[in-house]
Amino acid sequence: MSNLSSAVDYYYWPTPNGQKVAIFLEESGLPYTSHPINISKGEQFSAEYTRLSPNQRIPAIVDSEAGVSVFESGAILLYLAQRHRQFIPADNQQAAEVLQWLFWQAASLGPILGQTVFFLNFASEHVPLAVARFSKETERLYGVLEKQLTEQPYIAGEYSIADMAIYPWVLQYDKQGITLDGYPHIAAWLAKISARPAVIRAYAKGELIRPSGQTEQDRKKLYELP
Repeated sequence: MSNLSSAVDYYYWPTPNGQKVAIFLEESGLPYTSHPINISKGEQFSAEYTRLSPNQRIPAIVDSEAGVSVFESGAILLYLAQRHRQFIPADNQQAAEVLQWLFWQAASLGPILGQTVFFLNFASEHVPLAVARFSKETERLYGVLEKQLTEQPYIAGEYSIADMAIYPWVLQYDKQGITLDGYPHIAAWLAKISARPAVIRAYAKGELIRPSGQTEQDRKKLYELP
């Protein structure tokens, strides 16, 4: 069971990768303190934050009780799930099912969808080859996910960190040029997770730290490399 006396400092911005861990923290009931890192202002490049996240990306955590800091959203989810024995099965075979989908998101889904969103919405010029390449792969990945969800209610059977990792990216399907008409199982899965109280809280808290006057240029920076 989780040790609710532990405290987590969470450094993030409400992007898909940031919301992954926010969902876990809300679902788990762990006490945590949020520290906004405004990436549209380049705060992720500060010396203080770089000590926590050498790759200068959000999110990162500090588990003060354990004396551990972790960067990379997938690694954070895995660390918290294993440490607190939540949202990952104890059985090795079932845990492997969760892990392969967690890594699928980190290695395939997230990077491809991020590029698709950028080239469709924020690129300074239209690049047909890039749009075609990333849109085609986005559709293929949605097909992979749809097939998986035809066989079980959540991605790896029970609700897990795999769902938490994948959900924030798929939630942006409209920005990826995707309609859900051809993906009924994904649509049902999205609706189920969107209705979870912890997910609602995570997104509401994310909106509280997002500047109300954020411009289109600010949003564009979320998908640009330095």
